[in-house]
Amino acid sequence: MPGARLASSQSNGASAPGASETVTDQQQRRGKATERQGWALQRRRFIDQIHLRLADRVPPASGFAVPPEPRGFGDARVGRDLVAGRFLFDGQLIDAPDCSIWKVGPDTAPQARSYQTCAWLDDLWAEGGPRARCRAQRWVFEWIDTYDSGRGPGWEPDITAARLIHWIDHAPMLLRARDEDAQRIFIRSLTRQTAWLSRRWKTAAPGLPSILALSGLIEAGLALDGLQVDIETAALALGRIANDTIGADGTIASRNPEVLLEILEALNRAARALADAGRPLPIPLMDTVGRIAPVLRALRNADGGLARFHGGGRGAPGRLDQALAGSESRARPEDTPQMGYARLAAGRTTLIIDVAPPLVGPDATDAHASTLAFELTSGRRPLIVNCGSGTCYGPEWRRAGRATPSHSALVVEGYSSSRLGRSKARGGPDLLSDAPREVASHRTDGPAAFRIETAQDGWRPTHGLTHARRLALDRDGAALEGEDLLTTLSPADERRFDRMARGIDAPGIAFSIRFHLHPEVGAEIDRRTETVLLRLRSGESWEFRHDGGARLSLMPSVYLEKGRLRPRPTQQVVLSGRAIAYATLVRWSLAKTRDTPRVLRDLLRDDEAPDVEYGPDEDQEGR
Repeated sequence: MPGARLASSQSNGASAPGASETVTDQQQRRGKATERQGWALQRRRFIDQIHLRLADRVPPASGFAVPPEPRGFGDARVGRDLVAGRFLFDGQLIDAPDCSIWKVGPDTAPQARSYQTCAWLDDLWAEGGPRARCRAQRWVFEWIDTYDSGRGPGWEPDITAARLIHWIDHAPMLLRARDEDAQRIFIRSLTRQTAWLSRRWKTAAPGLPSILALSGLIEAGLALDGLQVDIETAALALGRIANDTIGADGTIASRNPEVLLEILEALNRAARALADAGRPLPIPLMDTVGRIAPVLRALRNADGGLARFHGGGRGAPGRLDQALAGSESRARPEDTPQMGYARLAAGRTTLIIDVAPPLVGPDATDAHASTLAFELTSGRRPLIVNCGSGTCYGPEWRRAGRATPSHSALVVEGYSSSRLGRSKARGGPDLLSDAPREVASHRTDGPAAFRIETAQDGWRPTHGLTHARRLALDRDGAALEGEDLLTTLSPADERRFDRMARGIDAPGIAFSIRFHLHPEVGAEIDRRTETVLLRLRSGESWEFRHDGGARLSLMPSVYLEKGRLRPRPTQQVVLSGRAIAYATLVRWSLAKTRDTPRVLRDLLRDDEAPDVEYGPDEDQEGR
């Protein structure tokens, strides 16, 4: 896909060894750092074992304070794959019908860490049936036999908390038709993990991991009858950490919408558990919930899902709405950008655009080069999307999904608006660097349309070009007009542009404007009129037009989605050309066709799309 090869070609990597430091010196320094990390990990595991032995002295809970019930959002499609023995592990599809989930791959792999949360119980519960129940029971009791002693990657506060919640939520399924010995072993393990978590939650990383650890501790401590846990201290700590993690405007530094949703869900669950037990709710906790809710409403597409930016997915259907309802906050977002995203909404249509620089530096391991990219949704149907995060498909897909060509944005000659560089740590994730220094946006609401004007200078240091994007959404939501402008702003920019525009094969600087389509959108190009007809499964039809200032084409693309065994093939509309002058303007429009009914009853269910192999090194343009 575009982005895989381009992102690799523009990697600035680790800094080159200077005159005062040889390659051997760098290798020795990194080796010593790795050795220190190894010793720190061994020390932490040793301390964890000590606290696990102390947790063994805690009397086991007598049972559950109230009968538990499942509250997660499982995916029945993923559940069927698990029952059939199909696993997506570390980017590889593994077909092993008789294999335990704990033996699919090495414990050191990232996917093994994810399995330790037991979030797959939600998927098996969604699938239902005796085979799914047997798998769930077998794997949970195998975990107790294998890892309950403290071995393996699952003994981290946030992972332990997630595992506790999933076990408690699905206890009826896990204990159905099991004898008293199995129930005793299950409750004993829950007690042990909760007691350990009450001692080790402070070692969780700041932000989301700490919030998940404390929320899980509160829920488990109140769910298990007779277990002595200092709930008051945990609740006060949760309120304080949540208040520190969430900014005064309800945002987080990573700008990942799905992470913000996970934080709200964790706070909601802790607040509900406290309220059900008659415990007081910390004021900082409730204040934080009130700040998050309007931001998430601003990031909500018309279909109820989240905008897919900076590593976040849309979330399971209904997940966002449930979290917003559980917050009990009715605050509405302002028309100004929220967490760096501007939202235009009219009729059945929503448009969300990234109008802020991404996070850069050591914490930018999941940030995307998505400045000025947008998504558009009509009713229940996404139309224009970003490719999404490829993390679950391995490091190459992950890197490809972060590059600008994987977003519905403008791309200059294979350069992302922010560059991806190799981490200095051996085997560490790529970091985002050289991000736009200035990103501006201005919204005006006129009598006929909602308009937003944006600009970013991500290509100014390299090409002398500033990108401006203007969007206008009609008041009825039936038409979107767009303009993309590449221009120089100073004599220095012109000189830089002139140097870069002296091409060997052709003059000017190549660019493309990409509009990635959702897999369920049917697209057909009409060469006679130079338009693209887009058909949604709801019955709507949209027509894409342009002013002729670029070459129109319809090319392959992919949709990267959590829970799918493979990337989903789709298409993208591409306007490509070359910037020869100091200002290059391309106009385009997207409008509903005249035969689209004004009133739709979109009752069709989403069918499963076939899983088709698509390699991250394949260039969608066929180059």
